[in-house]
Amino acid sequence: MEVLRVLEELGIGFVPFSPLGKGFLTGQIKEDTKFDSTDFRNSVPRFSAENRKANQALVDLIGRFAAEKKVTPAQVALAWLLAQKPWIVPIPGTTKPHRLRENCGAVAVEIRPEELRTLEIMAAKIPVQGERYPEHLQKLVGR
Repeated sequence: MEVLRVLEELGIGFVPFSPLGKGFLTGQIKEDTKFDSTDFRNSVPRFSAENRKANQALVDLIGRFAAEKKVTPAQVALAWLLAQKPWIVPIPGTTKPHRLRENCGAVAVEIRPEELRTLEIMAAKIPVQGERYPEHLQKLVGR
């Protein structure tokens, strides 16, 4: 979080990379999801079946919150980022027009401060399993 503090001090915006966790935070990827053989996620430790199962608790939390708001998990994940600071601007990638419309709908999702605190407290209790990138890419992405 040191980086975010410095960015704020300097008045620099932040664009989170892969704000939907390479699709995982959408709730569409499950423990038994099979990726195409050319899919990059096959090599990402966080996407092993074991880690997907362990990390499902976070997706379930987001899903419950989304159901209460009558929005999608992807919209909650993006709205959570938008609620952090006005200079944090997630730009999710998609190739599907319906997902673009869904993602744009996140700007209309209101997360009240007390909801934000509750969501963060509950999420902090869920340890995320698996590295974000394969070992051979760790140094390239600063990990």
